[in-house]
Amino acid sequence: MIDILEHLNAVQREVSRTGETVTVLMRRSYQAEPAELWDALTDPERMRRWFMPVTGELRVGRTFQLQGNAGGEILECEPPRRFKVTFGGPNSLLELRLLPGAGSSTELELEHSMSEAPAPGGAGALWVGPGWDGGLLGLALYVTGELPADADPVQMANSPEVISYNEQSVRVWIEAVRSSGTTSEADLTEAAKTSLAQFAPDATL
Repeated sequence: MIDILEHLNAVQREVSRTGETVTVLMRRSYQAEPAELWDALTDPERMRRWFMPVTGELRVGRTFQLQGNAGGEILECEPPRRFKVTFGGPNSLLELRLLPGAGSSTELELEHSMSEAPAPGGAGALWVGPGWDGGLLGLALYVTGELPADADPVQMANSPEVISYNEQSVRVWIEAVRSSGTTSEADLTEAAKTSLAQFAPDATL
């Protein structure tokens, strides 16, 4: 069983806005050395175990494609510290940074900036934040050995347990956006309805 509250509370979430650019920033600690976590984040064979299959040439200047999801271009890469890619379009930038933590742990920072957000102001965070929560959850279960060897991340993502996690994630992100003061309450409510319909279809505000 997934401890929903434990995993939700393990992530720090921030939403900011500069002009028309909305940025989601997430931080989470993992019990793994930076090199180990980097390998889990960039090795296609390992990525499909906890995230989804990826194809392409995973080096600077080349492109990648996540199966059934977004693709992009690899802009910068500094193993085992950071990489930056476009994600779903040239105006959507994703950067992951790995920082050594206490003991053998690693602090992961995920920053996703959108200059053409799908909703007004910081409400656009509700399109991507809950999805990244799911990814960080899968990575946590993978590095701790809690995922079975034959686990199917796509099937797991559609399980009632993860759908419940998604619902709580959306609600946490609603509060993160509200606290940021980057959008109106009306726009936040509309974005929240759309986000719940995507990540937890049976849930309501």
